[in-house]
Amino acid sequence: MNQSDRLSCGKPLIGVMPLWDEKKDSIWMLPGYLDGLLEAGAIPFIFPFAFAERDLERLVNLCDGILLTGGHDVSPELYGESPLEGLIDACEKRDRMEKIVLKTALKSGKAILGICRGIQLINAVLGGTLYQDLPAQHPSEVVHHQEAPYDLPSHAAAVAADSPLYRCLECGRILVNSCHHQAVKTLAPGLTPMAMAPDGIIEALYMPSHPFLWAVQWHPEFSLRRDENSRKIFAAFVSAAAGRSE
Repeated sequence: MNQSDRLSCGKPLIGVMPLWDEKKDSIWMLPGYLDGLLEAGAIPFIFPFAFAERDLERLVNLCDGILLTGGHDVSPELYGESPLEGLIDACEKRDRMEKIVLKTALKSGKAILGICRGIQLINAVLGGTLYQDLPAQHPSEVVHHQEAPYDLPSHAAAVAADSPLYRCLECGRILVNSCHHQAVKTLAPGLTPMAMAPDGIIEALYMPSHPFLWAVQWHPEFSLRRDENSRKIFAAFVSAAAGRSE
């Protein structure tokens, strides 16, 4: 099925960034990412680990959209800092691959959705910085790294009234789950916040100049079953990848 056939039947092809398990030397995937895409009407597939730029460009060009998943810390080297000792669990080959994937997807106008690590990677690659560790660098009473179960909300977030996220969710305050210790610090040029935590941490952002680049700090793949807002975010992404308005 070529791209025009996929779009004519309403099923865009979404490339999903793989999760990596060092101990098992293997890629893996949380089902919520794929379930969210499938239920929104997409055809998801998991990227292999590949590092040749030409190969990655070909893979991205097969897709209608790219999902940047959670997982490892983003290496501070991407934004010109040294790692805080003992606090960073990065995966250099993920950073290297996803940097190429993101830049290719931006260049070709693909729909892009970042989740957790995804929002951090987008910001770092585009010239922003991160809090390497929130407890050490931005202590707060807001619970950003909750205990299980992860489908329950951890804190509130204020949604900007003039943002695409507000138009999608039709509300100015949402409850989100939270499982991260890194976060956006200095926002990259060209990105605009869409939601904020009570302590000032950016919870969602977008790129106004791109057809669809959204990123959220929380985990809609965990809260998919019980939270309509999570389903709406996947639906907006898949709709954009299919060439329909959000």
